[in-house]
Amino acid sequence: MRIYDGSPRQNYEEVLRSIGAFLDQRGMREILVVEAPDGFVVQGLIVDTASVGTWSEHIGQQSKETFTFLDDDIARFMEEGHARRDNVQRAVTWGEAGYYEHAFRVVGRYIDEQKPRDIFFFEQDGAFVLRLLMGTQTGSRHAIAEFTREEVEAMIGQAPDFRGQKAKPQPRA
Repeated sequence: MRIYDGSPRQNYEEVLRSIGAFLDQRGMREILVVEAPDGFVVQGLIVDTASVGTWSEHIGQQSKETFTFLDDDIARFMEEGHARRDNVQRAVTWGEAGYYEHAFRVVGRYIDEQKPRDIFFFEQDGAFVLRLLMGTQTGSRHAIAEFTREEVEAMIGQAPDFRGQKAKPQPRA
């Protein structure tokens, strides 16, 4: 969320975690996330298994879905996530956090440490490629980082150890 209009976004860890929870609920895969001035555009693949047909037809059809989440939507997602995690009964109803909620959280933690002006990233086969717009004394430049599936899973496994500390993930440059 932006604290002041035009300021850098604050707390990518929680923002991306809440988007990840939404993606887990939708069953989306191969995600693309683009930051916009007033929120995020998120695109991913989803398999529609509701199609009815004969046994020889496809079990499900894959399609691409695109969502635009404004800052107000993100704020609502974050409140719902906090309520879900703080309430045992809701956690039972909603189930455990899924892969994207965990993965986006640790990627968001890395992004927070970089302090970018905005972000763009996509997933391919479980790996994440990030393009961060960084402010420098001479202007702006893009920085690229990549996390393999194994690196993301290791970061997820280490996340409880980092709570209250700075994480030190090692992305590929």
